[in-house]
Amino acid sequence: MPANSRHQVRRTKERAQYEAAAVHAVLDAGFLAHVGFSVDGQPFVIPMLYAREGNDLLLHGSIASRLMRNLAEGVPACISVSHVDGLVLARSHFHHSVNYRSVVCFGTAVTVDDPVQKAQALARFVDAILPGRAAESRESDRNELAATLLLRFRIEDASAKVRSGGPRDDPADRGLPLWAGVVPQEVRFGAAIPAEDCDLPPPPSVQRLLGGAQP
Repeated sequence: MPANSRHQVRRTKERAQYEAAAVHAVLDAGFLAHVGFSVDGQPFVIPMLYAREGNDLLLHGSIASRLMRNLAEGVPACISVSHVDGLVLARSHFHHSVNYRSVVCFGTAVTVDDPVQKAQALARFVDAILPGRAAESRESDRNELAATLLLRFRIEDASAKVRSGGPRDDPADRGLPLWAGVVPQEVRFGAAIPAEDCDLPPPPSVQRLLGGAQP
């Protein structure tokens, strides 16, 4: 890897992972990214839903969005995704940290105009958030497709960075009568709340998500 690679991790290099499988694993664990790019010297970072398809990320938004239109013009962009896995509590303030998984991707976006591909991509978005949900809901109609700007972000360079394990206390601090360790953090979903005008039981996708723990 060239020393000046834009995706090269320069600090705590031992946490870096550059293999596609490692990058994809972090991306597939989430669906919310922060997309950064610059227009006329003004930087923007916007939170966006995404779905991975091969080595591409699908992004979507309103055709009325100025930022989306600028991104569609192919300006260089950076997409980051992060997951916090736990609080790392050390004996000193300096060594407190968090366990995490993160990815930074560089590339450019192109517009997807084909209506069939757009419909398939929007279904992919729904299933990326909740597997199986696309088949339980209505497909996008012509008007909805026309109102949506769909982008395919082509990942040109990417790196993952992962921290795991306990605190890295200084040897002199390890004998102090202070608690140190890790408090894991998990994402949990609560009981499904139906819409006010819906009297149907939760569908299979929701039941799988909640492990069947529905009243």
